[in-house]
Amino acid sequence: MAELEGRVAIITGGGRGVGREHALLFAAEGAKVVVNDLGEAGEEVAAEIRATGGEAVANADDVTDWEGGRRLVASAVDSFGDLHVLVNNAGILRDRFIVNMGEDEWDDVVRVHLRGHFVPLRFAAELWRKRAKAGTPVRASVINTTSTSGLHANPGQANYGAAKTGIATLTEIAAKELERYGVRVNAIAPAARTRLTMGTPGLSEVMAVPTDDCFDEWDPANVSPFVAWLATERCMVTGRVFYVQGGRIALYRPYERVGEIRRDERWSIGELDDAMEPLLRRGAPVS
Repeated sequence: MAELEGRVAIITGGGRGVGREHALLFAAEGAKVVVNDLGEAGEEVAAEIRATGGEAVANADDVTDWEGGRRLVASAVDSFGDLHVLVNNAGILRDRFIVNMGEDEWDDVVRVHLRGHFVPLRFAAELWRKRAKAGTPVRASVINTTSTSGLHANPGQANYGAAKTGIATLTEIAAKELERYGVRVNAIAPAARTRLTMGTPGLSEVMAVPTDDCFDEWDPANVSPFVAWLATERCMVTGRVFYVQGGRIALYRPYERVGEIRRDERWSIGELDDAMEPLLRRGAPVS
């Protein structure tokens, strides 16, 4: 049996890049797919799925719009009778150093990524909570998309990195809140050749398609099997953040305390000059 047989999935940003590969694989594995994207891209992928015998519909709602998020979730239920998987993948880039970044460049990126993850999640969570409270078993999965640009604090991407780190935290909070309703929430930080990454200076050479028969580690299709695994009903993983690239899967740990200094009275400013040195050494980044 196909790994996702009977599962209904929404994939945002499903018309291109990594999202397109998610949609095609999910459908090939038996899922019924709502391909969300602006313009014609979503319909093109949905038509491609239907042409190969799969089940898919397109949805062009803006994932940052409150009513658009409500309609997106409703489209899954109206088309296929249920919703089991939400893959939040839609995104844009507006790279700029902080001193040159405009108001719109900050707002647009944070809106599309962070708000664009929250809005569909909010209405999917509402659906699943209602079903759980009505006594219907829920075995749902949310897969969010973060980035090493945020997790590793990449200069020149303050807007994108802040939004993507926020998505990682949103993932952990949502996993804790929604577990009681039968919902798992995880995030991936994918590394793949897409329109966004190929527009980043220096990456087009690094991510070039191999000219020989070597494994293409930057092919966006490499990311999708892990996303599909997280979406399976049998997967029990929740609240985790993973890096996925080529054949590599790595697990991140959330923010954690790495040490402390302590005394039973208030510190003076001068005393902190020496007292902080061992703590800062312990918390220094690993080279």
